[in-house]
Amino acid sequence: MASTRHVIPFAELGRQDVGSVGGKNASLGEMTAHLAGAGVRVPPGFATTADAYGELLDGHGLRGRIEEQIVRLREGAALDEVGAAIRSMTLAEPLPPGLRAEIVSAYEQLGRDEGRADPEVAVRSSATAEDLPEASFAGQQETYLNVRGTARLLESVHRCYASLYTDRAIDYRERMGFDHLQVALSVGVQTMVRSDLAGAGVIFTLDPESGFPEVIVISAAFGLGETVVSGQVDPDEYTVFKPSLEDPELDPLIDVRVGAKRRKAVYAEHGLTRTVDTTPEERSQRVLTDTEVRLLADWALTVEGHYGCPMDLEWAKDGLTGDLWIVQARPETVQSRRAASTLRRCRLTATPGTPLVDGTAVGEAIGSGPVVLLDTPVDLDLDRFPSGGVLVTGITDPDWEPIMKRASAIVTDHGGRTSHAAIVSRELGVPAVVGTGRATHALHDGQKVTVSCAEGGRGKVYDGLLAYEETETDLAGIPATRTHVMLNLADPSAAFRWWRLPADGVGLARLEFIVAHQVKAHPMALLHPERLAHADRCAVDQLTEGYLDRTRYFTDRLAYGIARIAASRWPAPVVVRTSDFKTNEYARLLGGRPFEPVEANPMIGWRGASRYYSDGYREGFALECRALRRVRDEMGLTNVIVMIPFCRTLEEADRVLDVMSEEGLRRGENGLKVYVMAEIPANVILAEDFAERFDGFSIGSNDLTQLTLGVDRDSEALAHVFDETDPAVTRSIETLVPRAQSVGRTVGLCGQRPSDDPAFTEFLVKTGIDSISVAPDSFAAVKQHVAAAELARYGEGRTAPSGTRWPQAEQPSPSRQ
Repeated sequence: MASTRHVIPFAELGRQDVGSVGGKNASLGEMTAHLAGAGVRVPPGFATTADAYGELLDGHGLRGRIEEQIVRLREGAALDEVGAAIRSMTLAEPLPPGLRAEIVSAYEQLGRDEGRADPEVAVRSSATAEDLPEASFAGQQETYLNVRGTARLLESVHRCYASLYTDRAIDYRERMGFDHLQVALSVGVQTMVRSDLAGAGVIFTLDPESGFPEVIVISAAFGLGETVVSGQVDPDEYTVFKPSLEDPELDPLIDVRVGAKRRKAVYAEHGLTRTVDTTPEERSQRVLTDTEVRLLADWALTVEGHYGCPMDLEWAKDGLTGDLWIVQARPETVQSRRAASTLRRCRLTATPGTPLVDGTAVGEAIGSGPVVLLDTPVDLDLDRFPSGGVLVTGITDPDWEPIMKRASAIVTDHGGRTSHAAIVSRELGVPAVVGTGRATHALHDGQKVTVSCAEGGRGKVYDGLLAYEETETDLAGIPATRTHVMLNLADPSAAFRWWRLPADGVGLARLEFIVAHQVKAHPMALLHPERLAHADRCAVDQLTEGYLDRTRYFTDRLAYGIARIAASRWPAPVVVRTSDFKTNEYARLLGGRPFEPVEANPMIGWRGASRYYSDGYREGFALECRALRRVRDEMGLTNVIVMIPFCRTLEEADRVLDVMSEEGLRRGENGLKVYVMAEIPANVILAEDFAERFDGFSIGSNDLTQLTLGVDRDSEALAHVFDETDPAVTRSIETLVPRAQSVGRTVGLCGQRPSDDPAFTEFLVKTGIDSISVAPDSFAAVKQHVAAAELARYGEGRTAPSGTRWPQAEQPSPSRQ
C-alpha cells in the first residue's frame, strides 16, 4: 500500500493496516475483504490515512504548536484550556488540497456505486498507534451521522481530526503514557444504513458481565445505534447459545428481554440527527425477529472465528430494504483479559432493607459512599468530587470519564448493559446500576448508600453504608474429587457468573424462583383469567402485554430461565426440579388465591407430585412440561434432567410420569432422565421400587429430617430437635445410597448442611454418595472438605472416576469458542 495515498477504500484494507487507518477502519476492511463470502454484510466506504493527518500537522507548524500546548499542560495549565486551544488551532488549519480532492473523489465514487448523488454517510474517527491493541481509544473521538454533500463531509472530517484532542482523549493518553503526536487519526466514511427507520445495536460474542464464552448477547433499540451506545435507552437484549447455533435444526435463542426503548435517534430535517420519543407500540415490541437474531449471531460467530478472539460489534438494520449490516467490529477488551484462574466475589454481610432503586447490574462488585448528584460533568469541579463518591446521573458519555474514575459506584436513570456507563464501569472495575428510571429523583446529594451488583442481574441501591466482604478463590488450587460437587442455582440472571467454577453440573435448579421472579403470576391465573378479581385480571393483562396467548408468556419466561442455567454448565448435567410451592406460597402469586385451598399445615399438604395430576393444577403442570420440552428438544439443552419433588407413593409416581409422557416428556426419549427427590421415608423404604420408575435420587435433607423426626422444620419451639445428623436420618441416607446404586441409580444430596458442617460432608463421602450440591459461594470450601474425606477413605486413589452414572450431554455440534 503506497504511503502517499490519502484515501483507501475499505475493500483494499485489512487488519494489518491498523497503523495506517486505525483499528476501526482496519476491521471494516478486514471484514469487507475476507468475510463477504461468508455472508457478512458491511456497508461500503473508505478511510483517510495517518499520512493524510500527518500532512495536516506539518502544515504551517501545527505540530510544533500542539507540542507547546502539551508542555503548558504538564507545567500546570488547565486541561480544558489546553484542549480547547489545540482543537481551535486544528480547525483553523485548512485541510491539505490533495486530501480534500481525494475525499471528494472517493465520495463521488461511493455515490456512483450506490446509484445516487450525495449519499448519506457516517463519518467516524479511528485513532492509530503501534500498541493500540493493548489500549482502548473507543468513544474518545467524534462520530457524525447522516452527513450528506461534499461540504458537510469535509467539515465533518475536519472536526474528527480536531476531536483527537478532546479533554478526555488528552487525559487518557497522559495517564496511559502515549506520546500525543505519535497517535494519528484516520477518518472512516461509510454509507449510512437507514436504521433510523428500523433499529440498531451492539453484539458481544461473550456475556459482557461474566465473560461466559458460550453465548452471544445482542442489544437492540429502534432508530440509530447511538442511543444504545450512549445509554439513552433501555434496549432489548437477546442471548444466543453458541453450541445450539451450530445446529440449524435447533433454536439457539435462550433468553429474550424486551427493554423500554423510550427514545430513538432519527434523521433531522436539515441533516445530522435528532432524538424523539418512541410510540407505545414500539416500546412493547421486539426490535428483532428470531430469524434476524439468528442471522446476526451467526455473523458474530463468523467474525469471532476469523479474528480468533471475543468481539464487540455494532449492527444496523435498514428500514427501507430490511437488510442487516455489521457497521463496526473490535476485539472485546474487558472480560477477555480477566484472569481465568481467579474468581473474585463480593457479598453483603449485613441484612439489607428494601432497595431505594434498582436497575441492571454491571459488574459483580459492591461499592458505597455519599451520593453526588450531577446533571452534567461540568456541574462540579473534578477536584471537588470526593474520591469514593457514588455518581448519580441521567446518562453518561465520554466527557464523564474523569469523574467516573473517582467514583466508588455509578448509578444512572437510563441505559442498558451496552451503554457508555456500563462499558466504562466494566473497564474501571467500578460497580454500576444502570437503567433505574428514577435514581436522580429517588436519591439526594450527600445521602450515604451502598450499591450492590453482587445479587444477580438486578443491581440494587440500599440506604446506608452496609458491611460487605470481598473474597478471591484460586480456581487452580481446587482439587479434583471422586464425588461430584455440584451447584444449587435458582436465579437465572446470576447463573453465568459462576461458569468458571469447576463444578460437575447443577444438582438443584428450582422452578419456584423463576416462577416467582420472572413469571410473577400463578399459571392457572393465566389459563383461567375469568376466575380472577377485576384488579388481578388487569394486572395479568398488563404483565402479559404483547402476548395474544398468555400461556406462551408463561412457557417463554420459564424456558428462558431454565435455558440460562442449563447453558451455564453445558454439557454437564443440570437437575431441574419442577415447582414445589406450598399452597400458601402459590396463593401469594398474582392471581393465585382463587386456585389454592387454605390448609392448616401446607408443609405436608397439597404440594409437589400430588398437584401435577390433580384437576386443580394439571393444566399448570402441563405448562411446566412444555417449557422443559422446549429447552431440551428445541433449544438442544439435553443436559437438563427433570426432578419430581415430594412424591409420596408409587401410584403417584406412575401418574406423574403418565402426565409428563402425555406432554412429550418421555423418560429415555432424547436421553431424558427423570429423578425423584428422596425427602419422604417412603422413598427410602421403597427405594428399589422408586428406582424402577426414576433414574436417580436427590436427598432433600430438610424434608427428610422433618418427616423422619416428625418435626415441623419451621417451628422455633422445636428447633433444638431438628437435626439432620440424628441417627434416624443418617441411617436413612446410609440405607438409600447402596440400595439405589445396586440397581444403577445415582444418589445426590442438595442442601445447606454440607456447606456448614465438614463432618456431615465426611459422613456423606463415607456412604459413597454420588454427588453433593451446594451454594456457589460454598463450592470451594466443600470441595476441599470432600477431597480430605476422600483421602481418608480411598487414599491417593480418591480422584478415580466414580462410574459412568453421570454422563455429560452430547453436544449438538462443537462451539468455535
